[in-house]
Amino acid sequence: MVRHVIRKAAGWLLMIVVATNATYFLASWFLDPRSNYRDLRPVRSEDQIDRALAPYHLDPREPLVHRWWDWLTSVTLHFDWGRSPTGVSVNGEIGYRALVSAELVTLATVLSVVIGVALGVYTAARQYGWADRFSQAVSILVFNVPASVAALLVVFVAIWLNQHAGLRFLYVAGENSPGVEGLLPTIADRLLHLILPTASLTLMGYVGYHLTQRSLLLDTLGADFVRTARATGLTRAQAIRRHALRTALIPTAASVAFSIPAVFTGAVITESVFAWNGMGRYFVQTISKNDVHGTVATAAFAATLTAVGAILADIATVFLDPRVRVS
Repeated sequence: MVRHVIRKAAGWLLMIVVATNATYFLASWFLDPRSNYRDLRPVRSEDQIDRALAPYHLDPREPLVHRWWDWLTSVTLHFDWGRSPTGVSVNGEIGYRALVSAELVTLATVLSVVIGVALGVYTAARQYGWADRFSQAVSILVFNVPASVAALLVVFVAIWLNQHAGLRFLYVAGENSPGVEGLLPTIADRLLHLILPTASLTLMGYVGYHLTQRSLLLDTLGADFVRTARATGLTRAQAIRRHALRTALIPTAASVAFSIPAVFTGAVITESVFAWNGMGRYFVQTISKNDVHGTVATAAFAATLTAVGAILADIATVFLDPRVRVS
C-alpha cells in the first residue's frame, strides 16, 4: 500500500511540474502585466512601465525563457512564487487565502457529504415512498437554482431572522468583526461569520451526493452478493449497511476526493456574496489584474489538491473494496 501511494505521488508530482511550467508560459503569453500601470496618474510611458516591472521579473523586454528560468530558480531554491505586477507577495496571498478557503470548504464539504449520503441511503431504502419522492423533488429544485440566487436567498433569510430576533447573530458579510480581541471571542466571532457561507455551500453541495448515492445504492441492492447476504438470514437493513452501502460508497468517495480542488477554487460566487477573501476570489483577481505569478501559483495549488484528491480516492477505494486490497 505504501509503495503504491509513493508511486502515485511520484507520478502526480511529475504532472504538477509539467502543468505548472506550461501554465507559466501560457500566462506569460496571454496576460499583460503592463495594463496595471496604464491607468495610473500621472500617465507613464511604456519604458517607465517596463522598468517598474523589471524587479518582479515581468519586464516584457526580457526574453521569456530568461524570465521563466528566474521564476523556476526562485520557486525551486527558495519556494518563492514571485510577486504581482504591483509588488504584492504571491506567497503571502496564497498562504492567507488558502487558510480562509480551508475554513469555509472543510466544514461545508463534510456537511454536504454526510447529509447527501445519509439522505441517499435513507431514500434508496424507501424507494418510491413519500420521503423519497419529496426529497428528490427538493433536491432537483435546489440543483436547478443558480449558486448566486441560493447565496442571496440565504442572506435574505438571515437578515429576516436578525430583524425578528432583535439581535445580530447571523453575519452576512466578512470573515470577522473589527475590534474583537482574545482567543475565545475571536474563535466565536469567526464561527458566527462562518455560518451563512457554510450553509450556502452545503445547500448547493449536498444535492449531487444525495442523487448520486441514491442511484448507486439502488443499483447495488439488486446485485447477487446482496441477495446472497439476504439469503443467509440478514435483514434488509443489515444487508444494506454491511454489504450494499460499502460498495456503493466507492464512487462517492472518489467523487469527494476529486471535488476538493474544485470547491477550493470554484467557490467564487459564495466568497463574493459573503465577502470572504478566499482562493476563489483570488483566482478571479489574478486573471483580471494580469498577474502572471499569481495565476501560476493558483494553478499549482489546484493541481496539488487534485493530486492529493486522487491519492485519497485510491486509499478510500482500498479500504472500501476488499478486491482491491487482495490485488
